[in-house]
Amino acid sequence: MFLARIDGTVVPAAKHATLDGCRFLVAQRLEADGSTGAEPLVLVDLLGASFGSTVLVSTDGDIARQRYGNTTPARMVVVGIVDPVQARRQRAGRAA
Repeated sequence: MFLARIDGTVVPAAKHATLDGCRFLVAQRLEADGSTGAEPLVLVDLLGASFGSTVLVSTDGDIARQRYGNTTPARMVVVGIVDPVQARRQRAGRAA
């Protein structure tokens, strides 16, 4: 699992039959230091996340297969919408 920021939606011209009716989002993975990953990601949205939201993403394809069937090609699924993230800062010489 990882955190990501929602940057938009994707409207496919054609898609796998098991994904009919799914909503797709464009997201950027958020690293521990708050920076974003290099590549945009396409996620299946089960919860109705909105532009700018921070979401929890599962990379376990079992969630998608349980919902859409064993032949679905989906893997990354939004499984939570996150309130503000608070990270403990490390002090010099000590672990948080």
